[in-house]
Amino acid sequence: MSFQQTDVRFPSDGLMLAAQVYVPATGEAPFPAIVIGHQTTGVKEQSPAVYASRLVEQGFVCLTFDAAYQGASEGDPRGLENPFQRADDFRNAVSYLATRDDVDPERIGALGICGSGAYVPYAAQTDHRMKAVAGVSGTDVPSFFRDADPKAWHEQVVESGNARTEEAQGKPARMVPVLPDSVDENTPAPTAEFFDYYKTPRGQHPNSIGAYVLRSADMLDQFDSFADVAKIAPRPLMMIAGTEAVTRGFSEKAIADVGETGQLVLIDGATHVDLYDRDPYVAQAVEELTSFFRKHLAA
Repeated sequence: MSFQQTDVRFPSDGLMLAAQVYVPATGEAPFPAIVIGHQTTGVKEQSPAVYASRLVEQGFVCLTFDAAYQGASEGDPRGLENPFQRADDFRNAVSYLATRDDVDPERIGALGICGSGAYVPYAAQTDHRMKAVAGVSGTDVPSFFRDADPKAWHEQVVESGNARTEEAQGKPARMVPVLPDSVDENTPAPTAEFFDYYKTPRGQHPNSIGAYVLRSADMLDQFDSFADVAKIAPRPLMMIAGTEAVTRGFSEKAIADVGETGQLVLIDGATHVDLYDRDPYVAQAVEELTSFFRKHLAA
């Protein structure tokens, strides 16, 4: 291993987040740096570790972290998916990097995977310390859930208020699983694809619980990741998606809306989850990201 990996913690709106920092073994500090965020219901040890371990070899300090209320980070109830907190987690991750002696605070970029691929652009709209912004398989989570089953999503939003009352009464938070316990030949292909990653040794992790707190739904339903994505300009936005990804449209729309400072990269043959961990797709994505961040985080 030609880099140093260290466990660290940093504050985010009163909660301490568990993180890992990857520092190049060679080169001269201060380095450019990239904050890397995990997918919805994921953790830092999954896809973020895959990308961080490759991008650090290209000369970037990389910071991966568990979102508040998730993974090894603080926050109760466990599994809360608060999109506004998620955006603040990225802002606070940048603040942490900016205080490190081995990081150039003027050369910090941000990368999000899956749900984080939408939270990062949202945070970057107003946080101009993020000099270059990228998403891999970026997904606007509420739109994804809403489009998959509009009636079921509406029912979750309506029931969120009752769930809040229950928590105020001291009852445990109600959880919503995102995947079934098993799959068969009748399982929709996207569901089977996620199952193959999250519920098999391929991507399983004990801190990735595969569920979110029900009352997250009313916050998610108010959230629109890409509504003001044009505010990122003149800073650059790159969105990477697989040509076969069920979520490809999110990346296409984000780049169309951001204008001439946007760059859409399509990885031929890749699905949404292929870009979590599978070569040659990840290798192609890392090559594109390396070129992008080198150009826009140059000294």
